[in-house]
Amino acid sequence: MTFSEILDRVGSMGPFQFLHVALLGFPILNMANHNLLQIFTATTPTHHCRPPPNASTGPWVLPMGPNGKPERCLRFVHPLNASLPDDTQSATEPCLDGWVYNSTRDTIVTEWDLVCNSNKLKEMAQSIFMAGILIGGIVLGDLSDRFGRKTILTCSYLLLAASGSGAAFSPTLPIYMVFRFLCGCGISGITLSTVILNVEWLPTRMRAIMSTALGYCYTTGQFILPGLAYIIPQWRWLQLTVSLPFFIFFLSSWWTPESIRWLVLSGKSSKALKILQRVAAFNGKKAEGERLSLEELKFNLQKEISLAKAKYSAVDLFRMPILRRVTFCLSLAWFATGFAYYSLAMGVEEFGVNLYLLQIIFGGVDIPAKFITIVSLSYLGRHITQATALLLAGGAILALTFVPLDMQTLRTVLAVFGKGCLSSSFSCLFLYTSELYPTVIRQTGMGISNLWTRVGSMLSPLVKITGEVQPLIPNIIYGIITLLGGSAALFLPETLNRPLPETIEDMENWSSQTKKPKQEPEVEKASQRIPLKPYEPGLGSS
Repeated sequence: MTFSEILDRVGSMGPFQFLHVALLGFPILNMANHNLLQIFTATTPTHHCRPPPNASTGPWVLPMGPNGKPERCLRFVHPLNASLPDDTQSATEPCLDGWVYNSTRDTIVTEWDLVCNSNKLKEMAQSIFMAGILIGGIVLGDLSDRFGRKTILTCSYLLLAASGSGAAFSPTLPIYMVFRFLCGCGISGITLSTVILNVEWLPTRMRAIMSTALGYCYTTGQFILPGLAYIIPQWRWLQLTVSLPFFIFFLSSWWTPESIRWLVLSGKSSKALKILQRVAAFNGKKAEGERLSLEELKFNLQKEISLAKAKYSAVDLFRMPILRRVTFCLSLAWFATGFAYYSLAMGVEEFGVNLYLLQIIFGGVDIPAKFITIVSLSYLGRHITQATALLLAGGAILALTFVPLDMQTLRTVLAVFGKGCLSSSFSCLFLYTSELYPTVIRQTGMGISNLWTRVGSMLSPLVKITGEVQPLIPNIIYGIITLLGGSAALFLPETLNRPLPETIEDMENWSSQTKKPKQEPEVEKASQRIPLKPYEPGLGSS
């Protein structure tokens, strides 16, 4: 008997599972608020130099830039005065007395003057937040193996609530960046623990459906953020508003049960049995739960325990040619997806459309994108879906470099289309990666892949700084990297309708079997052409 069969005995899809998914889903609903928060808390309004104290001695005008608009970072040294020579009147200087902002919104940009020479600090703040997600994934992933998934989930809720609230009261930009880094760490811990606890308490047939439901929780959160930002124009209050709910999630997480597999592996089988019996009672199967014994639980999970105890490291991902190829191609695909996704998601204000409306459109495109992805994964396969999503996204981003800035509608359409393709890429990658790696090293493979997408999202804001040299450079870099990721996906093997590999040897046999038919007679190959049923989401995932 496997753990899935034990779960069936205590109720694999009863009231407990629905409540469990709901408790995990509500925090994900609010997670988008933190990931995309700087779209609104770091908006850069139109601005110009504040006139000097002696501006009252004459009419004050601003120098005009090449685009025919007033300069944002320069001012005339002297007021307009006909008695002064022309070269003296045209002399300019930086904004020595600060800036005047034409906006009713209060942001970190207006509070700490993150414009002109200091505008790089705005992108640096977002990169530091992404670095927190990267470091949090590495550190908290290891700690969850030591102290349990539930413990790390609970601590991560508290960390995000405390650091998010701390950011709202930050007196200086460096302190704000430190708190945002800790927010990133908390988000990483929540994501890792939520994925594991969601999967382990659901039957195989429902995993893909419920995982998609959690994904739609994040999508729905993208609709909540613009509404909150619209009614709360002060960045500190907005930061505090999206952080306080995690104190409630911290308290509610005490009801969330620990991973049964982790408890058994950690020598806490008695506690695992008590949790299973409580779940059985909650699902109306109290008698079945009472019939479970400690010896039966250990015996039936023996195979899974032996597989879990096999020690593999990241080095093993490069030991076999097939694993090397899969790891390299997946790493590039994950990096390109995270790199390009945040270039579009965090660049909403660049398209000149109403910020709140555009954010709703950016969030709304995820709904059809994820649905199309599920259909494509089921009938066309993972290989073609993954490659197509990235190639189309790369083409859309590169096309932005050729569209004039005054054609805002076309630029917005391309950006929304590209963002939808990248959302599809994320949805595909989570399933595709879990199916490509053997069970004994799947967690390591997923960890390496997640590492690369975080590196991409961390570097993405920094690339925007190259736009100061030439405005076309950022989109060219984003587009080319995305096309490379899509090209790498073309070299990945198809996993549609294939059983999950359990060991590295299974992966090696799989590789050899895909090459063998090329050497068989044509008659034999024809006899092996058995029509396959389309993939049903949830039945082929683990």
